[in-house]
Amino acid sequence: MEVILKDDVKGVGYKNDIVVVKPGFGRNYLIPQGLAVMATPSARKVVAENVRQVAHKAEKIQNDAQDLANRIGETVLSIPAKAGETGKIFGAVTSLQVSEALKALGYDVDRKRIDFDQEVKSLGEYTATLNLHKEVKHQIRFNVVEA
Repeated sequence: MEVILKDDVKGVGYKNDIVVVKPGFGRNYLIPQGLAVMATPSARKVVAENVRQVAHKAEKIQNDAQDLANRIGETVLSIPAKAGETGKIFGAVTSLQVSEALKALGYDVDRKRIDFDQEVKSLGEYTATLNLHKEVKHQIRFNVVEA
């Protein structure tokens, strides 16, 4: 089943992409949630026209995302967490905590755009990927320290 995505869907594609998904996933999740529409010939024409009109805006958005990645650069965050004697933290560090640490430094990154390379369940140094744009991804390092 071919659908046109109306919004970015993690693991599926980005806005205005025409993707092939399993029929049940499209009918039961993407379309009812308003994340996609059927890829009919008329819908394809509408999307092509919309893409053509917003091409110059997309370049500006991509440049803004690249500027943000350059400003963040090699910044290393410090995230406090309560830990036991063995260095294992209670719970886990989440994307919300990384987002708030970035906000404290003046960078506004939505928590939904932060992915971890591995689970963060102990003290130490880790990396996360910031998905700032579909073509701009930035690695950021952070240290989990005892609070």
